[in-house]
Amino acid sequence: MDLQPCGCGQGGFPRASTVLTLPDGDLARRYTGACQGCGTPREFLFRLPAAPVGVEEGFRYGGPEPSRLIDAGEWLWVAENHARGVPAGARTLPEADRRRCRARLSAAVAALDEVVKFVPPGGARVPFTAVWTALGRTVYQREPGRFRASRLVAVRSAYVGALRRLG
Repeated sequence: MDLQPCGCGQGGFPRASTVLTLPDGDLARRYTGACQGCGTPREFLFRLPAAPVGVEEGFRYGGPEPSRLIDAGEWLWVAENHARGVPAGARTLPEADRRRCRARLSAAVAALDEVVKFVPPGGARVPFTAVWTALGRTVYQREPGRFRASRLVAVRSAYVGALRRLG
């Protein structure tokens, strides 16, 4: 939701949520609130998965299929922003700060996992058709090589290594 700013440019907004039944019988979660910048009412509706999504391996964002809400470029932007919040030499920080760094790196790894879901089976890269937002296109066009599957796997591996070093 924060990736989709209001017309005034403000991204985040305080929100309340409710679960509701859609006309087709599926469940959805509705988030509503007013923009902090201009007061415009904001609403987002997300269809919930038919079955619960397991989280056996730690933090993750979605199910096994590529997102229909956030495009590959936005996911890469999310991953990079989380990772950017981890300073060099983070393992020398006090435990509370290392815990925040671990949370950021876990979120970065999970976001990269979301990007990889857009690589077609047997494919070598995320196709440009997997970006449909202005932010996603900007990220993709700035450096398309970041969307090669091998590079995504290498960056993910580096984040996982940094996460392990943090304990």
